[in-house]
Amino acid sequence: MDNLSLVTIIIIVANAIISYKGFGDFNFFEKYKFHIGAIQKGEKIRMFSAGFLHADTQHLIFNMLSLYFFADVVINNLGAFPFIVIYIGSLLLGNLLSYYFHKNEFQYSAVGASGAVSGIIYSAILLQPGMKLMFFFIPIAIPAYLFGIGYLLYSIYGMKNSIGNIGHDAHFGGAVGGYLITLLLAPWLFQTNLLMIALLALPIVLLYILKRTGKL
Repeated sequence: MDNLSLVTIIIIVANAIISYKGFGDFNFFEKYKFHIGAIQKGEKIRMFSAGFLHADTQHLIFNMLSLYFFADVVINNLGAFPFIVIYIGSLLLGNLLSYYFHKNEFQYSAVGASGAVSGIIYSAILLQPGMKLMFFFIPIAIPAYLFGIGYLLYSIYGMKNSIGNIGHDAHFGGAVGGYLITLLLAPWLFQTNLLMIALLALPIVLLYILKRTGKL
């Protein structure tokens, strides 16, 4: 394991330690989870700390496996520090979007690294849009950029229809964070991947239009 990959391991270990602390300590979990009412009272730390808590072991494993599979693409292309910037920035933007959509729901709460992980996934797709992805429920490999667009379109659908006990808005906000921060850190992508930048922006534009027209 080289020094760059070590960054991924540190983040995974931090998520595991903090999440398992939350599993066994109800007061700790309640103190640091994302909660609209508490944030409005001034507990802004929850915007960050909630990204290291998880609802259960399955939730934790799914997020950390997703991070593990995509992290090296970002690290190998941009480096360890930019990876951390994207991870934390996506975590915060994901929770900010969630706050925006639920600000009038005093009791709304959430946990998970999904926003941060979504940012890393979207960053990796932006950096390597042509890489092939395979999933157990899809028998053929699909281009990463198609997955990225489909992922955000599904997030919009989930937000609009409140599908499952899933923070679709945090996923979307995290992906937007990964997209924007990656472009800020790697402006050369405008010269090499301009078409992909435009394609991957389509769901973001769609969300903006739906929100502005009152359809979301």
